[in-house]
Amino acid sequence: MTTVRRSAAVLAASAVLCVTLAQTAVAGGDVRAPSPDAPSATPAPSSPPSPSATPAPSAPPANGAPTTSSTSTPAAPAAHAGLSAPRPSSLPPGLYGTEDPARDGVWRQSLAMLGQYAAGQRPAKSAILWLKGQQCASGAFPTYRADPAAPCDADTATDPNATAAAVQALSTLGGQRPVMLSALNWLRGVQNADGGWGHRPGGPSDANSTSLVIGALSATGIRPSSFRSPEGHHAYDALLGLAVPCGKGGKGGAGTGATGGFAYQRAPEGQGSGTARPVADNDATAAAVLAGVGKRMVVAPVKAGPAPACRRTGRLTPERAARNGAAYLASALAATGHLDRPPVPGTSDSTPLADPGSTADAVAALASSGYANQAAGALEWLKKNAGPWAAENGPAAYAQLIFAAHTTGTDPRDFGGLDLVRLLNATGPAPTPVPSITAQPVAEIRNGGLGGTGFGIVWVIGIGLAAGIAIGYLLSTRGRTGQHQEL
Repeated sequence: MTTVRRSAAVLAASAVLCVTLAQTAVAGGDVRAPSPDAPSATPAPSSPPSPSATPAPSAPPANGAPTTSSTSTPAAPAAHAGLSAPRPSSLPPGLYGTEDPARDGVWRQSLAMLGQYAAGQRPAKSAILWLKGQQCASGAFPTYRADPAAPCDADTATDPNATAAAVQALSTLGGQRPVMLSALNWLRGVQNADGGWGHRPGGPSDANSTSLVIGALSATGIRPSSFRSPEGHHAYDALLGLAVPCGKGGKGGAGTGATGGFAYQRAPEGQGSGTARPVADNDATAAAVLAGVGKRMVVAPVKAGPAPACRRTGRLTPERAARNGAAYLASALAATGHLDRPPVPGTSDSTPLADPGSTADAVAALASSGYANQAAGALEWLKKNAGPWAAENGPAAYAQLIFAAHTTGTDPRDFGGLDLVRLLNATGPAPTPVPSITAQPVAEIRNGGLGGTGFGIVWVIGIGLAAGIAIGYLLSTRGRTGQHQEL
């Protein structure tokens, strides 16, 4: 698809972005990478701070067919192979995966790095340098470019999905602000009039791409509602335009014309008018649920609450739309414990195929918005069935499963008997473990310590204050002593 460039709009947007980013820099970004285990509260929809689902980097479906995750290819009926196949010598040493990177190089690299972050590891330096080396001078990340030394040109397939995923990955490292701001500047320049993004610059806005960018903005501390197109619209405007209304009775559910979810795209001009209704798409809904509550792909566990319900409201907000989408996902998972891919259009076989990728995305989306109980059955299904699929699809698939495990508080090193972290790391350069506080003190601090009375946390704070006062006193005394000596 030809890239549509709006030069005047880009220049104006760039100037506004510099002001916006300067104002919001203190709110987050990459000054210090947050812990993947940091408690994650659900923010107000107007100002979401952080972590988005795993939309597909592949091209939009033809003939209006619903999209699925790029790694949602059904697994071959072969046994799980364990570690990845040998790496072809032609692949860059810092790249994860053994398949041709022309289709998903930046995407799978970004997800692999996010998966390692969720597992408490820092990606190898060669992996970080490879990802940063893919960025064009414009700030965009392409799907993949074989020769990073060659400048990007009009034929370079710049990719909003890959760019947003790369921003999310780089936000976990620290020290990457120039790269991230350049990427966000490019994303603002290719933002559609409705406030959203498509798979390619200038393409119609879709729920997956728009949700990914929302996650990237949240990861850098920027309110998505402040990131507006020249026409004055922001990402949530586009996302709400793809929300499928609740049906009578307020119940969500899967299937044609299902209610409460999100469509992948709006119907093309001249179609979908009159009585036609948008059709909810599984993976688009999972992506939009995360974005609607202001989350990115790596999300800390959230305490489970009551089951979601699809509710009609006079004024639909991003959070309400997300919770309606959660009701859709919960209903869809309740039947079989997993989501399905729709039959391929034009084929005689109408049998739906299980979709581990979208199922993993749905588990992460539900758990991150407070509905882990409704995701429990699907999580168990993934433990039993997703291994061969992940082995076939590589690092991005392993990362999706790690996201689902992380968000539900499940050990990714024992996921139905699989060590997802080891399997992911085997697809590329070895990461570095990140030292962290042991689990016992963290649990005591979170629970208040000493039987949950709050006495433990008081002691922790008190000791810290006392130490700070003592250090300050010593420094001030040292300064005075020095002055006397100089006099």
